[in-house]
Amino acid sequence: MNTPEPRDTGVADKVEPTPSADAGTGDDGRGGVLSRPYRALSIGIVSVVLLIAFEATAVGTAMPVAARELDGVSLYAFAFSGYFTTSLFGMVLAGQWSDRRGPLGSLATGIAAFAAGLVLSGTASTMWLFILGRAVQGLGGGLVIVALYVLVGRAYPERLRPAIMAAFAACWVLPSVIGPLASGAVTEHLGWRWVFLGIPVLVLLPLALALPQIRRRAGGPPEGAVTAPFERRRIRLALAISFGAGLLQYAAQDLRWLSVVPAVAGAALLVPAVLGLLPHGTWRAARGLPSVVLLRGVAAGSFIAAESFVPLMLVTQRGVSPTLAGLSLAAGGATWALGSYVQARPRVEPYRERLMTLGMVLVAAAIATAPSVLIEAVPVWIVAVAWGFGCLGMGLVISSTSVLLLKLSAPEEAGANSAALQISDGLSNVLLLAAGGAAFAALGGGAAGHAVTTATATTGSHPEAFAAVFLPMAAVALVGAWVTTRLRTVDNRPGGPGSDV
Repeated sequence: MNTPEPRDTGVADKVEPTPSADAGTGDDGRGGVLSRPYRALSIGIVSVVLLIAFEATAVGTAMPVAARELDGVSLYAFAFSGYFTTSLFGMVLAGQWSDRRGPLGSLATGIAAFAAGLVLSGTASTMWLFILGRAVQGLGGGLVIVALYVLVGRAYPERLRPAIMAAFAACWVLPSVIGPLASGAVTEHLGWRWVFLGIPVLVLLPLALALPQIRRRAGGPPEGAVTAPFERRRIRLALAISFGAGLLQYAAQDLRWLSVVPAVAGAALLVPAVLGLLPHGTWRAARGLPSVVLLRGVAAGSFIAAESFVPLMLVTQRGVSPTLAGLSLAAGGATWALGSYVQARPRVEPYRERLMTLGMVLVAAAIATAPSVLIEAVPVWIVAVAWGFGCLGMGLVISSTSVLLLKLSAPEEAGANSAALQISDGLSNVLLLAAGGAAFAALGGGAAGHAVTTATATTGSHPEAFAAVFLPMAAVALVGAWVTTRLRTVDNRPGGPGSDV
């Protein structure tokens, strides 16, 4: 699961639905999202999200085989962080583009970039070409997901928006369960390249179905609204985050003294950009909104960085097939959905912060338990059980951060704060993957890619390289458990006792 909820993606810029959003749609006030006026649009865009979700959840299973064949296990973390780095910029750009010209251009360009990235990765002859494909794919994914959310605000009446948003969330559940298993089977029987090359063809039909409706309902700027100019400062900050994160990732993978230069340059770009885009006080866990934004990053980053190495560990250290390695993550989709369902119950609202603390403890325990399979006496199925509990914790935490964000945001700040939440999510994925990848490479993890695996034994093992990824990420998750104690402001009145916002 790459990032991901039942995974919530915020719109990078606030989108104000127009009063005439329902006009001319044929909406009689009674039909649902599959009624005749909306059927083609709903099926088309939900299918696009489903395919993106499937690819996001399936790619982790195929990645170990791809990295070994391309002789690039030492660059393994780049294949994940490259996607997250460019998607950060894509989200910000899509928000600006959609407000200025409508979501159609961003959506079409994003799908084209996503497909091009898949083809580039699927046909790559070297690991760096594979990583470039993942970066192009990430840019497209960022453009698409934000444009889809803007489209919902423009094309659907207010009464139908919760239903279509629920459909988007549901699109992540089934791929989370069957995606890794299906990807493993395809990888074993057809080859890892088909995990990437099969999706571009499948996306053509839903896109063709939805495009006429998108063009009719949301093909341009909101009717009667003043065209919003691009916020050049925000675009510059987004570029700075992407380039800075990329330089830090490169420095983390190239463990030489010369790497200090790109590391310093990356930090110089990254730090002021992050401070300009995240709420004041985020990095010191100030009470309230800053801690909500920080928690989202800590939870997502630690979990995704660890999860990215689970299939590789099982394949190279325990001789597990790609199919079974994918199966070890499959149950997580269902338990993540269960956690999201539990936190949404009205009766648990008074206990939300306690549930989030429990969730982060479960995440930390799951990450710390996973490397126990490096001991031969420990059964491999322990990973599947641990990851199921970890995903339950993530369901409790990730959905709750979205709920608390809206609760703590004034209406005129909801868009900017949603963008900050996503930036924290994506940036932490990049930075913690960079840190994990550096530790993995420094302890000889690249040689694990040359392990010869059989049903009973492996050679070329480097268990300490995997432990150096999982144990620090478990510690980061425990820090997140502390951050959950900072989510509620003691007194929201200016200067009130206990205020720390």
